[in-house]
Order: sequence, then structure tokens, then C-alpha cells
Amino acid sequence: MVQVQDKEIAGGWTIPVQTAVLVLADGTVLEGFGLGAIGHAVGEVCFNTAMTGYQEILTDPSYAGQIITFTFPHIGNVGTNEEDIETVNMAAATGVRGCIVQAPVTGPANFRATRHLDQWLKARGIIGLYGIDTRALTALIREKGMPNAVIAHAPGGKFDLPTLKAEAAAWPGIDGMDLVPSVTTAQRYGWDETTWVLGEGYGRQIAPHYNVVAIDYGVKRNILRLMAKAGCKVTVVPATTAAADILALKPDGVFLSNGPGDPAATGVYAVPAIQAILDAKVPTFGICLGHQMMGLAIGAKTKKMHQGHHGANHPVMDYTTGKVEIVSMNHGFAVDTDSLPANAKETHRSLFDGSNCGIALTDRPAFSVQHHPEASPGPQDSHYLFRRFVDMMAKARG
Repeated sequence: MVQVQDKEIAGGWTIPVQTAVLVLADGTVLEGFGLGAIGHAVGEVCFNTAMTGYQEILTDPSYAGQIITFTFPHIGNVGTNEEDIETVNMAAATGVRGCIVQAPVTGPANFRATRHLDQWLKARGIIGLYGIDTRALTALIREKGMPNAVIAHAPGGKFDLPTLKAEAAAWPGIDGMDLVPSVTTAQRYGWDETTWVLGEGYGRQIAPHYNVVAIDYGVKRNILRLMAKAGCKVTVVPATTAAADILALKPDGVFLSNGPGDPAATGVYAVPAIQAILDAKVPTFGICLGHQMMGLAIGAKTKKMHQGHHGANHPVMDYTTGKVEIVSMNHGFAVDTDSLPANAKETHRSLFDGSNCGIALTDRPAFSVQHHPEASPGPQDSHYLFRRFVDMMAKARG
């Protein structure tokens, strides 16, 4: 358990020194106890309803610029390991700005654990806070939307609150912010690692049948693993790669990855490349930010959501099969269904709020989904989407 200092008060009683604060842009101060890195960071506060998979969540590049509040109270109890990291870009400055949990973190209780969550957060430069009422904070986000805030951890419990309040109030927020440059790869690379198997670890794809180019807006490892497992040779390219350079690789398909920030801001340079790929009728598959990029490329609009979707327990209707899937979600923007053009049909919809979760083009081999079918963390209901992409490439080959 993370240790906190005590402060003596009258009568010999002691109370623990509160060593961390969350300062909201409206001046609200929530006091708790720090874990992980020391210092402070500013970001947008969201809540995540997943009960498991906190390490995958904390290393998902799509959370860049955000402070995650976990609604499940017991986070960190199974420790951390070196296999469940989702980011490919290992720079500590990328990704999540901080994490908030309700209960103190106990010692690891899992045979795969190699480090305590506190040690792991320190190593990655992530500031943590525990001991506040996360249910109340979640209720606040549901009522007022995702606030900008500063999370701070000081072992001595001393904070310059006026300065922290000013910093939180001055931060412009994610709306209008292009965060992809902080998480995308700097150079092209190949990927052949497949999914993890108990007792065996990760495998390798040694006989691929399809050549896929993945545009990296903040791609997760397990997406690439499932692509490789489906029989694909994967080449990952930076987010700013021109369409001509992508098409020169003669791909059977192009993948548009997940990622953080405002899709409209990223779309300034991403949309022209995607439009050229679609016009070339190369099979195209998008996930999360890649779904939003697909929407913008065909003339649809995106919009900021009130509280976003973050969790591994979201119900989504798949209109192509008539089935309800339980999926992982992580997004604060959505494609505006009313803005979809005539050549796009809605394939998936959230059963929580009716927002768009998938589209398919009727005149080109392309589709995308808002949720995360790679199930890292979360259910595997949507794994079939990778097979759907492979089938589309096979059909295009003739």
C-alpha cells in the first residue's frame, strides 16, 4: 500500500497528510493522497467504467491529454507487467495525464505481476490520486460534462492552489486540439506480432496473405496483433504520410487507427490522404479516431460529446447482423449521424445514447467503427470486424 505521512493534532490524534489534489477549472478542489509520479499535469477529466484492464487503459494513446477517473473502486490490485502495455511509442510524455482511483492500492495479487501500480506509474511519469469520492466526481461529469483540471502530487502536502486554479482555468481543452503528433510514430516500421496465449506469450505471423498499411494516429498494439493474426503483413506509417507514399506500397488494404484529440483538427492533414485512398478504391477499415477520420473524409461532421464513452461494457447494435455487442469504448467526439452523406449507411449505434458507432460506404470498399474491437481491455464480441476487413481485401483481389 502507498504510505502517507501523518500530522499530529490536539489530543495526540493524528490525521494523514493529504498529498494530492485535483483542481477543476471552476475552482473546485478535491483533496486526496498521491501515488505515482510527483508533480502536476493539466488535462480533461473523464471517467472509465471498466472493471479490469487498467494497464491497457492507462497506456492507450487515445487518452492523451486526459485524466482518467476509474469508477471501479479497486484499481491496481493485480499489479502491472510488461506484456499488457498498449502504446507503441514508449515516450513517457505521451498518453494519459493522470489517474484517479477511490481506494488505496494494495500489493499485487496476480502471478503475472512484476511491479506495484505505484512503481509503474512513477516509471511512466503518470501522476495518480486516490482517496476521493469518485462516484461524486463521476456524477459531476455526467451533469456538467468533462472538466479541465490540474492533478498534483506533492509528498509534503503543500500546494499553490491559486496557481493551480489559474492553470486549470487557462488550459484551452481538447476541443480544437490536434494531439496526434504527440503519439504517432516518427518513422515507418513493420509489425508481425500476433496475440498473446497463456504459457506461450505473443506469436509471430510468418506467412501473411495480405499487405496492410496502418496509418498511425495513436495505434494500440493489440489492434496490430489481431491484424497480423488475421493473416496480414502490417506496415505502420506516420499520421502525416501522403497518400502517394501509402499507395506506392501497393497495399491490399489501409487501416485508419485510433488516436486522441479533436478529429477536425487532425483532419486538416489526414482527410486529403484518406480521400485519395478511398478514391483509389483500396479497402479501408477505421477504428475510433480512424472512424471519425473516415466520416470527415466523406463529408460528414464530428461533434464533441458531453461526457464521452469510456469503458469495457458499452452495448452497441450491429445493424448488419441484428445483434447487440458489448464493446470497449474510448472517445470524446462522435460522427454526427445526421451529417452522413447518401453513400454512407450507419452500421452500428450506441444503445446508451443513440450516437453513431459505425458506417459503411455503399460505393467503395470501406467501413469503420467507433468502438475498439481489439478488446484490450474488454469483451471479444467485435473480433469479427478484422475478418470482415480481410474478406473485403479478398473480394477486391477478385
